[in-house]
Amino acid sequence: MLELAGIIILGIFAQWLAWKLKIPAILPLILIGLAVGPLSTFYSEDGNQWIQPIYNGDKGFFPDDSLFYFVSLAIGIILFEGGLTLKMGEIKKVGGVIGKLISLGSVVTFFGAGVAAHYFFGLDWQISFLFAGLIIVTGPTVITPILRNIPLRKDISAVLKWEGILIDPIGALVAVLVFGFISVNIPPELIEAGADAIIGAGVVDDHEAGGSYTKHALLEFGKIIVIGFAFGLAGGFAMYHAVKRKVIPHYLLNVASLSMVLLIFVLSDLFAHESGLLAVVVMGMYLGNSDLPNLKELLYFKESLSVLLISILFILLSANISVDDLLLIYNWKTAVLFAVIIFVIRPVGVFLSTAGSDLKFNEKLFISWVGPRGIVAAGIASLFGTKLVEMGVPGAEYITPLVFGLVLVTVLLNATTARLVASLLGVFLKKSEGIMIIGGSRVSRLIGSYLQKNGRHVVLIDSNRINVQKAKELGLDAISANIYSDDLIDNIELSDVGYLLAMTGNDEINRQAMTRFGKRFGENGTFRLLTSEELIKKIPHDTDEIFSNTHDYVRFTEVARDFPSIQEIEVQDNTKFLKVLEMIRDSNDAIPLFKKDEDGEITFIDSLKEVDIAEGTCIAYLGKPIDFEEVITATMEKTSVAED
Repeated sequence: MLELAGIIILGIFAQWLAWKLKIPAILPLILIGLAVGPLSTFYSEDGNQWIQPIYNGDKGFFPDDSLFYFVSLAIGIILFEGGLTLKMGEIKKVGGVIGKLISLGSVVTFFGAGVAAHYFFGLDWQISFLFAGLIIVTGPTVITPILRNIPLRKDISAVLKWEGILIDPIGALVAVLVFGFISVNIPPELIEAGADAIIGAGVVDDHEAGGSYTKHALLEFGKIIVIGFAFGLAGGFAMYHAVKRKVIPHYLLNVASLSMVLLIFVLSDLFAHESGLLAVVVMGMYLGNSDLPNLKELLYFKESLSVLLISILFILLSANISVDDLLLIYNWKTAVLFAVIIFVIRPVGVFLSTAGSDLKFNEKLFISWVGPRGIVAAGIASLFGTKLVEMGVPGAEYITPLVFGLVLVTVLLNATTARLVASLLGVFLKKSEGIMIIGGSRVSRLIGSYLQKNGRHVVLIDSNRINVQKAKELGLDAISANIYSDDLIDNIELSDVGYLLAMTGNDEINRQAMTRFGKRFGENGTFRLLTSEELIKKIPHDTDEIFSNTHDYVRFTEVARDFPSIQEIEVQDNTKFLKVLEMIRDSNDAIPLFKKDEDGEITFIDSLKEVDIAEGTCIAYLGKPIDFEEVITATMEKTSVAED
């Protein structure tokens, strides 16, 4: 009981530590697993491991192969969650670079790492390409923490983020298919007879003997693909219609989906051995690309479940690695193989994939440097490596320690050097000029469109999907999010945001947004709208955080309804600037917004501390077009007559 509770406690502690130190959680999880597993034999009183994953007659959690049943099901759930995040439309939208990275880049990694593992480490071709398939994946869980606090240009962070998200299930599919090809190359009767029979038959060692099973292998391989896709699509179709037709009550939705994932995994595996992982990825992709109304809720549940499973899984898997396994890769061959993968294969894949793009040479170098391997690679490696060892496949014993070693090296290397490398290569953003607008109303969309046309990166945040969709139709970046969740903090594509503008009709939400996200996204300024009470009763407020001192949300909305456009009026000097500004503020049909310099620099008008107007400066305002020259001339004539 103590060991079981300890694994859960240590796992969640590792997740918290990773959050606190802003590093990928897989790093402390594996290190803790090694510390309470194989390494604990060096300092435990009786020389035994503190945590023993497989029951050895005296101590342990899982008897015989049941640990790997748990691992299989856990990875199936994790991959299903990965499939949910894979939007086919986004592959088209994210651009040619990301499309090439997950296709051409994956091919380069697969064949490059396969050849390197064969020639530099001496692995059999089949095992070499299984290793190569496993290390294709990076994953958002390792990329996001590394990049979260590095202010990068939006294009760079977007490339790395989307590569991690999209390549996760793709890499998993490649690894599953390669493993399926290896396993079906061994006849079932030999698998049942055991490892000695397989080795004795020369199926793997003797290429001629192995060749006699090629037809059988191809048939079984095709069977895995057909069954996996069939059950995945069937499961996704059934789950989709069950939810849409409200066959499942809302309170059972999450657990019912979990049950369906496990059912599809097991059924698919019964019909075609090792097709279950493929089936759940396909099922996740089907649901993720549907119009399921509860998809976001389903994702939140699966994410929470994945965090718990990953925490338990990687401590158990790391603890299950023996000292002998670690010694297997304690040689110069490992160092050479890892160096080739990190310093040759990754850059070659990136430079080929980004050829002809707008990315600069230093930006390509930085993307080449950031390629940490992730959770899916380590989890599947442990599962497949152990299964192939049990089958008696020569070289299979190297799979798990090699992949775990590469995960540790790449995560540790990138976590400790990414910021330094970004600085040396000059890919840091010099200033965060992006603007986040909380609230996607008509007013927000008008202001956002104006700012974007003037070269500013604008992101609109709203929980109302209709507002988000309207903003996207205008070409704006818009995110459907709840400000009370942590989704925005984890979004590395917002690293260039330095201004926060809270423009909802709810003052509580505006203040909450400023409190939660002010330090993260408002380093250059945070602004909110006046409340109606502050405006009417002239309640004192901090002018540094007020967007407009003359209008609240209601008056903004009324002006935008009657005059939905933003005007510009040129002012040549301080006198005219102040006169025009006063006229706009006195008008019921206009609201002053920004000062725009000749070079395009935009400043929030109510944040100006002093007025210094150069030639070519404009005032941008929302509302009715006004002929200021005519009004000024008329005013001057009246003044002249009065003086006479």
